[in-house]
Amino acid sequence: MSRASPFPRFRRRLWSCRLLCVLALLPVCALGADRSQERQAFRRALDAIERGRDWKAEAAQLADYPLLPALQARELGRDLAKLSPDDLKAFIAAWPDALPAVDLRKSWLLQRADKKQWSDFLAVYVDSSDRELRCHALNARLAGGGTLNWQEDLEALWNEDKPLPGACDPALDWAAQNKLLDTAKLWQRIDRGLAAGKAAIVDALAPRLPAAERPAAGHLAAALRDPAAALKQAKTWPDDARHRRAAAAALARQARRDSSGADANYAALAKHFHWSAAERGEISAAFALYRATEFDADALKRLADLPVAAQTDATREWRARVALAASDWTAALQALDALSDKQKADEEWRYLRARVLGKLDRRPEADALLAKLAGEANFYGFLAADWTDRPYAICAANLASDRAAEQRLLDAYGLARAFEWRALGEGREARREWDYTLGRLSAEQRRLAADLAYREGWYDRAVFALNKGEELRYYEQRFPLAREPQIRRASHETGLDPAWTYAIIRAESAWVEDARSGADAYGLMQLLPATAARVAKNAGIAYSRAEDLYHGDTNIALGTRYLSQMAGRYNGAPWLASAAYNAGPGAVERWLGQRGQLEPDFFIASIPYKETREYVARVLAFSVIYDWRLNGKALAVGARLPRYGQDYAAPDGDTPRKPVVCPTVATDTTAQTATAAPATSPATVSAPEG
Repeated sequence: MSRASPFPRFRRRLWSCRLLCVLALLPVCALGADRSQERQAFRRALDAIERGRDWKAEAAQLADYPLLPALQARELGRDLAKLSPDDLKAFIAAWPDALPAVDLRKSWLLQRADKKQWSDFLAVYVDSSDRELRCHALNARLAGGGTLNWQEDLEALWNEDKPLPGACDPALDWAAQNKLLDTAKLWQRIDRGLAAGKAAIVDALAPRLPAAERPAAGHLAAALRDPAAALKQAKTWPDDARHRRAAAAALARQARRDSSGADANYAALAKHFHWSAAERGEISAAFALYRATEFDADALKRLADLPVAAQTDATREWRARVALAASDWTAALQALDALSDKQKADEEWRYLRARVLGKLDRRPEADALLAKLAGEANFYGFLAADWTDRPYAICAANLASDRAAEQRLLDAYGLARAFEWRALGEGREARREWDYTLGRLSAEQRRLAADLAYREGWYDRAVFALNKGEELRYYEQRFPLAREPQIRRASHETGLDPAWTYAIIRAESAWVEDARSGADAYGLMQLLPATAARVAKNAGIAYSRAEDLYHGDTNIALGTRYLSQMAGRYNGAPWLASAAYNAGPGAVERWLGQRGQLEPDFFIASIPYKETREYVARVLAFSVIYDWRLNGKALAVGARLPRYGQDYAAPDGDTPRKPVVCPTVATDTTAQTATAAPATSPATVSAPEG
């Protein structure tokens, strides 16, 4: 029996199915229309709904307002228990595929599942990618006397490397009772949880095991959660396959933070556990890998001595990095030769191979590699162009706007709602609508939407939407010159190169003004509140709370000053200051104390933090692209890489810059002229030997 509507009657409250459908078909006004009165009415209506008041007085102004379905969903959702399946389906029919309808349906289904009102649930449920809803749908089927099929209903969920929602427990209980879920399947999933490093997966499954096997699962979870504590108890564990696996996992995880302690524990446990050759190889590989990230004296030998079966892409990579950090060119080439084919194809390793060949006086081979790499628009391609006196190869493509097609997108999809949420200053809701809508568009529609967002000043949406294949050539949209007067002024005041400031913003937030990281960094330049407060106090800039950093003007004013402080610690060197901006100056100074004598490109390759290593390369590449966008040419990336201790001055309008060409469209004469007259040389990186 359907439940009563939250309204006395739809007709009296204005929202009959007929009216909903009519409103849904009304055209959406083009962007740029004056919606100030509608926005005020929307805010009043939203406030009325939240206070439990009638909002129909505002409805006349909102008949064709993009966020009308969001208001309707808010009111319908105020008392889900009283919302009947028919009323919910009427709303969904009026706004098919709209995010407010998707959200309301999910909330309603979860409420019905919580109350175990399965007939209502099944009346509204449609196939969903939401794991919780999928499991509730299985529970509803079982409650109605149905059965489950492992392959069709549970296998895909079971094979995911993340914990299952609690909603899946009844279906799993049924599967176990009906012998679809056995001990072998449980251990397969536990092993996947162990490989993924997720103790929660192991914890959730341990109670389902036979009593005699639960301690082994508990020890596996302990190995993941607190390896040092687990290893203290490991001598009391039985020497069976699962406990050997648990001890090996604990040793590998302890080695990440305490390789010496892991070595000592391994020696103490070697007589207790009879590990197989494969298990000993895995333990040795973990020890060697984490010795390498600490650049211990024996790291290179440990990595080189690993059996082939124990080697991984990580151990092969770090064998090369340790050899490069030691300036052992012969060992470095051997390590580069040992990389997997996939690794060898990466631009970083192709560049480093060329550099090592140059160090070994194999100049023709080095030059051939560099010449090929110089045709790529990335950090290593730009470095290769410096070494070979070539112009930078950047092949830009233009996005042709189609206003009629854009309007069709606004009318037929949720983009108008996304833009309207943004106009209201509701960034989270705007991005949710955008992301939901983009997932339903074709590739061509996505490009149109990205260009529309770019032209409307919603730059981060274009950056994230244009992210693969030929879309990477849309440099105007992917590297917007937003806030140019402010960024030029702030950079000038702090002695920074505007292209570098732009690159930091692009790398830090991708232009998401209200970005907030897991480390609690805020805004365009991702500043920590404590750092911002300190900089603001010293600079006399108004700042009172972390949310102030969501304002672009404040964020850029403080961010450029902090970046300038980092540059001042390293004689102005952008590459070192970028590393410090990401990892903190303490980490950078520690690395410099150990390897500061290295040439900058080799030092970057030796940065132990993958995030920072890639960040520095990304910022330097973005600096080239932004310099080209600002000036038509680009300062050589090598010029931004002074050796540690050398002075660096930010470029100005008179600084020589390299030409930028597109080899696929440039004439032979243009390309030859650009190559014959480079704007700068890679002297600051140091020329190949020989």
